[in-house]
Amino acid sequence: MTAKRRMTPEDLYRMSWVNDPVVSPASGAIAYVHKTVNEKKDGYRSHIRLFPAGADQDIPFTAGEADGAPAWSPDGQQLAFLRKKDHKPQVWTMPASGGEARPVTDLKYGVSAFKWSPDSKMLLVRSEVADAAQESGDEEAQEQGGKDKLPEEKIYNRIRYKADGAGLWNGRRSHLHVADLAAGETKQLTDGEFDVQSFAWSPDGTRIAYSASTASEDDPDPDFRLTNDVFVTEASGSNARQITDGSLSIGTIAFTPDGRHVLLLASDLSCGFATLSKIHLVPLAGGESRMLFPDMDVQLGHAAVSDMRTGAGTPPLFSRDGQSVYLQLSQDGGVHIGRFALDGSSYELVVSGEREVYQFALTPEENIVFAAADSLQPGDLFLYSSDNGREKRLTECNKELWDELDLSKPEAFTFRTSDGWSIQGWIMKPVDFQEGSKVPAVLEIHGGPQAMYAHTFMHEFQLLAAAGYAVFYTNPRGGHGYGQVHVNTVRGDYGGRDYQDLMEAVDYVLDTYDYVDGSRLGVTGGSYGGFMTNWIVGHTDRFQAAVTQRSISNWISFYGVSDIGYTFTHDQIWGNPWDDLEKLWKHSPLAYVKNVNTPLLILHGEQDLRCPIEQGEQLFIALKKLGRKTQLIRFPGADHNLSRSGHPHLRVRRLSHIVRWFEEHIER
Repeated sequence: MTAKRRMTPEDLYRMSWVNDPVVSPASGAIAYVHKTVNEKKDGYRSHIRLFPAGADQDIPFTAGEADGAPAWSPDGQQLAFLRKKDHKPQVWTMPASGGEARPVTDLKYGVSAFKWSPDSKMLLVRSEVADAAQESGDEEAQEQGGKDKLPEEKIYNRIRYKADGAGLWNGRRSHLHVADLAAGETKQLTDGEFDVQSFAWSPDGTRIAYSASTASEDDPDPDFRLTNDVFVTEASGSNARQITDGSLSIGTIAFTPDGRHVLLLASDLSCGFATLSKIHLVPLAGGESRMLFPDMDVQLGHAAVSDMRTGAGTPPLFSRDGQSVYLQLSQDGGVHIGRFALDGSSYELVVSGEREVYQFALTPEENIVFAAADSLQPGDLFLYSSDNGREKRLTECNKELWDELDLSKPEAFTFRTSDGWSIQGWIMKPVDFQEGSKVPAVLEIHGGPQAMYAHTFMHEFQLLAAAGYAVFYTNPRGGHGYGQVHVNTVRGDYGGRDYQDLMEAVDYVLDTYDYVDGSRLGVTGGSYGGFMTNWIVGHTDRFQAAVTQRSISNWISFYGVSDIGYTFTHDQIWGNPWDDLEKLWKHSPLAYVKNVNTPLLILHGEQDLRCPIEQGEQLFIALKKLGRKTQLIRFPGADHNLSRSGHPHLRVRRLSHIVRWFEEHIER
């Protein structure tokens, strides 16, 4: 038997991921997206694979390099998916029996999302639309071919002029179109100075619902709104009417199977951005909307942190009898699937356990195909039988690589803080740990803070364990997994009780696990975790090394440079720079930079618009000026999601630098 080896950063190049399972309503065939790294092009390749009905072995179904977002037609005769054509995603279809894929849209700015009509004859697609002036300018630029074209200034009049991942606003709006498959024609349905967000067909195909944030008498500039509304139109796009009252921040929407209500997953913002999402039913005929399970103290949807994926989550799916809806929920470090009665009478967990269920689909028999990860694997497909509650594993996409690796299994723990709060955490022993030895350890801190660590795989954690470190991580207050009071507590108190929770977690680990050497500790985290890493090194010297990633150091400048700074700072720190300068500075790690003695590595993406790189630069300059041990590493072209979906070689380099910094500064 071949001896197993430790994980390396370069193992990322050999990893595979499964996403977006969908089930044919006619045959029960399962299609899903299989993604791998394209090392030569420093990107990713993805194609769609298929489990034919009743088969135990999957087969390749599409042959594209970047195929994704599969969706079966309601009659089960075709599979639609997104594929890039001339660098723009367009909808393509493939017969269920296989054959040649064909494009069915050719929109100038591509397609960002689509849904089948109930009769399988049309597609509702979302695509960007330019105004007449921009359209003319684009055509002129295309005619010139970019040759000898002088750079032009960019003029912005809206506050939301940039977004992490998307970059600077291109002046276009996202609107709905209908593609008639038989006629080969596409017609625009919505128009105006707003962006269509979630959208859905009515069960009979006569109406369309969509969510958007629009101008009103009370809110003349929708960019300042934190809420949005649902509108219902005829299938032709005419007679649009608003059916919500502007009081909710609405996520996904769906018509109920009887067509009488629109179901929303939405927050009333009673606790700001920390407010739990609830199920709301809005009647199409008019009248008061109804919140289901108002006393349920659980976050609906996917809230788990992982460095294996972005965009996890599945829209509401309804039972065959139309009486229940299936949704994900995040609780106690797990992401589960629950079934909720639409009359509000009861709900139950259907698929649960110590894992992260990141997507799912229903079969015609109402069994559940789901994609799930756990602490020792990054994600595979499983089939849950509603008849007997048994599960069957469908894929082992990383088996060959995983057979080579020696991994560390996290051990869960719970401790009580000094003020009586129960905090969940995990600890991982170093790979090849020898009983009786004392080892260095690294505290990991998640982002958000409205997120949670979960029973899921983390490449970064396994690398540190492979390098000889114990790794421990917790869900301190401010994160999801416990309930509304817990997640709301950090607002207005950044660096207060959340910091104490983390320090008491360190105390608990040192008191409980005698193999952890308290004189050899490191700390790291990203986003909010980066803020907290910066805060920690400015308030204690108990760590020998620290790595701050895509962090916040100065709330005063963050307010104006982040794509969400002007809303997030007000919501989380309760202030703005002109009225509350002292408060914002009080909660800024940069204010305490003279106290920093811990060697600090600063990692930042150059295109991060969520926590812009100037946040890392300010900290770096101050530390260098003060003569402290520090290093700044800039990742070109990388945004806030570098660790999860960035260029593979930059992800590998990032991981290598984290391990390298701890090895250089924590005595082994």
